Amino acid sequence: MPQHRTADINGLRLHLAEEGEGPLVVLLHGFPEFWYSWRHQLRPLAEAGFRVVAPDQRGYGDSDRPASPEAYSILHLVGDVVGLIHALGEERAYVVGHDWGSLVAWQTALLRPDVVRAVAGLSILPMPRGPVPPLLSTREQTGGRFYWNYFEQPGVAEAEFGKDLDRTFRRMLYGASGDRPEPPAPPLVPPGGGFLDLAADPETLPGWLTEEDIAAYVAAFGRSGFTGGLNWYRSLDRNWELTAAWQGARIEVPALYVVGDRDRAFPGEDRIVPALSAAAPHHHTPVVVPGAGHWVQQERPEAVTAALLGFLRSTA
Repeated sequence: MPQHRTADINGLRLHLAEEGEGPLVVLLHGFPEFWYSWRHQLRPLAEAGFRVVAPDQRGYGDSDRPASPEAYSILHLVGDVVGLIHALGEERAYVVGHDWGSLVAWQTALLRPDVVRAVAGLSILPMPRGPVPPLLSTREQTGGRFYWNYFEQPGVAEAEFGKDLDRTFRRMLYGASGDRPEPPAPPLVPPGGGFLDLAADPETLPGWLTEEDIAAYVAAFGRSGFTGGLNWYRSLDRNWELTAAWQGARIEVPALYVVGDRDRAFPGEDRIVPALSAAAPHHHTPVVVPGAGHWVQQERPEAVTAALLGFLRSTA
C-alpha cells in the first residue's frame, strides 16, 4: 500500500502517495482526478525497482487550493513538479502525466529538461503554442460552446458538477471511457445545457470501475470541490502569454506517448508520429491501447504499466 504524507512545495502543502525505492517516477493526474487515478501503477512500478510518487496537484484532493485563478498558470504547475523532485531529495526524475497531467509533464520536460530523465504523456500529445490564445480561439470557432469556454465561466461548472457528485462521476468516468456504446460526442456544450449532457448514465458500471472507485472520487471532490481544477482551464490564455519565449522549442529528452484508440483525444495513428516528431524528436514508438478510452491507465492498467516499465527501463 502507498504511504501518504504531505510536502511543502513553493509555499503550498501538497499531498503525496508514495511507494518503493529507486529512481524517482512522478505520476501526474488529470481533470477531474487525484492521486487515486494511478492506483494500479504505484505498486507494480515500485516492485520493479522505482520510487513512485503520485501527488494531488495544486487545487486537487488533499493538497492546498489557492483562491486566485492566477495561481494556476503552467509556470506554477511546472514549478510544483520541479519543487517536488527537489523536496524528495532528487535532482532528476521520470515524469509521467495523464490528461492535464500530460500537459504539465510535457511542459516540465520542455522548460526544465535538466530535471527530467524522460517524459511520458497519456492521452494528450504535446500541444505546440498556437498563433492566438486558446480560449479566444475556441470561443471564436465554436461560439463559446467548446467545453474549455464553459469551464472558464466562474461558478458555472462548479454548480453543475457539485449538485450530485455521484451522478457527476458516473457520467464523466463512463462517458469518456472506451466502454460507452457510441462514439464520443464533440465536446460542445449544448445551448442552455451543461457539460454532463455530453454523457449518459451507465446502466451498469464497466468492469474497470467499481462502486468503491466512484465513492473515492465523490469523497475527494466532496472535500476539495472543483474550482481548483477548473482554474487550470481558466489560465489557458495566460499560459499562452507566459510561454512566448518557448515558441517553437522542442522537447529534447526521451519521450513516450500512450493513448486509447477510443479516446476522444486519439488523433488517429497516422497523425501521432508526425506530431511527436515535431514536438519531441527523441520519442519512442507510441503505444495505442485497443478498446481504451480517456482513462487509459485505469481502464487498461496492465497494458499501460507494461508500456511505462518498458520505457523507463530503456531510458535508465
